Amino acid sequence: MKLSNATLNELPDAVLRPQYDRARLTPGIVHIGIGNFHRAHQAWYLHRLMQEGAALDWAIIGAGVRQYDSAMREKLLAQDCLTTLIELAPSSSAAEVIGSMIDYLPIEEHNGPLIARMAQPDIRIVAMTVTEGGYFIDPATKEFDTTHPDIVRDSLNPDKPKTAFGAIVAALRLRRDVGTGPFTCQCCDNLQGNGDVLRQTVVSLARMSDPELADWIDSNCSFPNAMVDSIVPATGPSERALAHQLGIDDLAPVTHENYRQWVIEDDFCAGRPDWDKVGATFTDNVHGYEAMKIRILNGGHQVISVPGEVLSVQTIADCIGHDLICRLFTSVAENEIAPLVEPVSGMTALDYVTLIRNRFSNPKIVDTTRRVAFDGSSRHPGFIIPSIRDGLAKGTPIDGLALVEATWARMCEGTREDGSEIEPNDPYWDDLTARAKEARNTPRAWLEMRQIYGDLADDPRFAECFERWLSMIWDEGLEAAITDYLAP
Repeated sequence: MKLSNATLNELPDAVLRPQYDRARLTPGIVHIGIGNFHRAHQAWYLHRLMQEGAALDWAIIGAGVRQYDSAMREKLLAQDCLTTLIELAPSSSAAEVIGSMIDYLPIEEHNGPLIARMAQPDIRIVAMTVTEGGYFIDPATKEFDTTHPDIVRDSLNPDKPKTAFGAIVAALRLRRDVGTGPFTCQCCDNLQGNGDVLRQTVVSLARMSDPELADWIDSNCSFPNAMVDSIVPATGPSERALAHQLGIDDLAPVTHENYRQWVIEDDFCAGRPDWDKVGATFTDNVHGYEAMKIRILNGGHQVISVPGEVLSVQTIADCIGHDLICRLFTSVAENEIAPLVEPVSGMTALDYVTLIRNRFSNPKIVDTTRRVAFDGSSRHPGFIIPSIRDGLAKGTPIDGLALVEATWARMCEGTREDGSEIEPNDPYWDDLTARAKEARNTPRAWLEMRQIYGDLADDPRFAECFERWLSMIWDEGLEAAITDYLAP
């Protein structure tokens, strides 16, 4: 059954589908970056509200700023922007078609359609998922990178921007000039203080070309911090086959685990849907939730995916099934990360480690080590290195974290221990590979990447531990190094 509005009532009985009249939906949100995670997470929460007859004036209009987004646009428009979500629990599965997205804007070089739509008064939230490394932040200083070529170009051509942030600034200029008013800018990426990061990027870019507009945005727009959480693998032939087994011809189905969490700061300058009525949490303590999640889940993903790549372990569930990698995760998470994480309502850091290990072990979620290890040049500074710095400052163990960083250096050399090639898996892969090859004989060369490690190369406790591990990995193999770390 080809998925479309016309075939919704013909779907198999076991498949949930929109109970609201999609023809009555009107837009309130533009979301930039319509990937799998957005559709399984933010779009799902809105869909659940619509199922209760609420938020019908908050429908999502999809958007992208890169030409490769056009392929997803074509797929979703061909099925009326519907998506099949397939929930995969360890012992069961369930399917639901969601309909909270109603359009997908054309993707053009200077983002004209996106700017024009965001400038309309019915748009009250502009949200985005553009990956952790997409905010033009220097990983060492955490400051906005005014020298990036795309940023320089947008600052010189503010009416014809290349980036999503340039498009937001251009739309807000139009809204200010005609008196439409501000909208909320909502970041849905895995960044600590993600709303603050988005504010810094948008306001700093605006200031480069129009300081008065920058002040207006900073004073009038809101940038709520939020923590988002659900494991959502990439879609490939097996995921499309699952949809076919359900009787649905979906060009872009999404599989996801049976867990979601969304914790949001309640700071919306132009209104918002009542997401809390369908399970989201509004709180003033977003930082506590995001610190726990980023340090343990996102950091834990790096702890297991990087050795998984080196040892040719294909999926995250298989990594948890690998005795040494699982024990590495448990030891690093419990002894080196959790002691630095404050509890949140109803959850201690050690309880959260257990929750995450169970989630990672779900065999139904075919989440590849390659996907999780992608973009390490952004993920290690965001997810691992803060725990190293805190551990050094507070005198807690950092040996396992140093081992993880040494393993990343080994991975970036570009081959696995079985001799197979690791295909480029980072925007800066060539630079990382060159540095990793140098570090094989001179381990500290890896730590001299100041844009990633800052001054950690100057800390003998970390640098000497890293050097020992990387030398052992090359001399004796990664399993020997992990075994040595785990020895009592």
